[in-house]
Amino acid sequence: MRKVLVAVAGLATALAAASAANAADPIKIGMVMSYSGQFADPTAQMDNGVKLYMKQHGDTVAGRKIEIIRKDDGGINPPLSKRLTQELIVRDKVDILAGYTNSPSGFVAADVSQEAKKFTVFMLAATSGIITHSKYLARASFTIPANVGTLGTWAAKSGIKRVYMMTTDYAPGKDAEAAFTANFKAAGGEIIGSVRMPPANPDFSAYVQRAKDLNPEAIFVFIPGGTQPAALAKALAERGVDPKKVKIMTTGEMVDEQPLASMGDAAIGIISGWHYDISHDSQMNKDFVKAYVAEFHRNPDFFALGGYDGMHVIYEALKKTNGDTDAAKLTAAAKGMSWESPRGPMSLDPVTGDVVQTVYIRRVEKVGGKLVNVEVAKFPAVKDPLSMPKK
Repeated sequence: MRKVLVAVAGLATALAAASAANAADPIKIGMVMSYSGQFADPTAQMDNGVKLYMKQHGDTVAGRKIEIIRKDDGGINPPLSKRLTQELIVRDKVDILAGYTNSPSGFVAADVSQEAKKFTVFMLAATSGIITHSKYLARASFTIPANVGTLGTWAAKSGIKRVYMMTTDYAPGKDAEAAFTANFKAAGGEIIGSVRMPPANPDFSAYVQRAKDLNPEAIFVFIPGGTQPAALAKALAERGVDPKKVKIMTTGEMVDEQPLASMGDAAIGIISGWHYDISHDSQMNKDFVKAYVAEFHRNPDFFALGGYDGMHVIYEALKKTNGDTDAAKLTAAAKGMSWESPRGPMSLDPVTGDVVQTVYIRRVEKVGGKLVNVEVAKFPAVKDPLSMPKK
C-alpha cells in the first residue's frame, strides 16, 4: 500500500510540474497577412496596430508570454494562405490565429480554424459570410454590408434617387453591391446600372466613362485598399467627374489619408459610410493617434485600428480564460465582449462573434487648409445584416 501511495504521489507531482510548465509556455499567435504585394502598406499599418497595443499593454497575459509568428501570403492567394495557416498549426504549434488582410484568405483560414479548432481573430477580412465558416471566430474590423448598407439607407433618405454602381468583382465587392442596392431600393432609390471590375485592375478610365455616359445623379464605388484608390481618383478627375456635381459615394478606402492627398481638392464632396477616421472627435482617438504617430511617424488608419482592436480581443479573452487557449473557451470569452475603442463604442455579437459598432456618414471637406472626412451622421450599434451563426 505504501508503494502505491508513493507512486500516486509521484504521479501527482509530475502532473503538477507538467501543468506548471505548460502554464509558463508562451502563447503563440500565428498571423497570416500580405506583407508584400498590393496590400503591403495596409498590412504594415495593421501590424503596427498590433505592435502598439503590445507596447502599451505588455507582452504577457495571465502570466504567459505572447509570441507573434508572422507569415506573408503576398496578396490575394487563398491556396498559399491556407498552406501557411496549416503550417502555423502543424509546424509552429500556434495557439491562436489572427490577421488576414483580404477576404479570400479569410475564408480558407476560417475553414482551417473549424477543422483544427483554433480560435481566430480577423483584423480585416471584411466579407460578411466569413464568420459563418467556423465556430471559433471573432472579427475586430468591420463588415462591408454593415457599412455600405447603412450608407445606402442614408443616401435614399437624404434625397438621392438615381445611382450607378461600380464594384470590384470579388467577395467584398459583391457584398457591397448587394448591401447598398438592397437598402437603397428599400428606401425608395433606383439603381440605373452597374459594372464589376477586376480585383487587380490598374486602369479605371473606361469604367468611369461608362458611368459618366449614363449621367447618374450619384455613383457608388467599392474598390479594395492599397494602390487602387489613387488610381480611381485619377480616372475620375481625368474624365471630369466632379463630386460637387455628381455625388460620389464610397467606403473608407477611397478617402483615406493617402488617396485624399493624391486627389487634392477634387475629392471635396465625396461621401463615405465607414467606421473610423483619424479625425474622429474623442479623447481616446486623440490619444491613439498621438501614440501611433510617436511610434511609427505616420498617422494610423482603419487598418491600424483593426490590428489594435484585434489584439484587445485576444488579450481580454485570455484574461477571462486565465491563459487557457482552448478554442471553445476563448470564443465564449470573446462573444459579447464590449469596450471603448478609438473608433467609438464597440462590441462583439454574443451569438456570432461579429463586430457591432457605429457607422459614420462622412463628407470630404477642407478644414483649416486640410482635406478631412467630416462626420455628418452616425448610426450606433450597427450589426452585419448577413451574418448567421454556424450550426
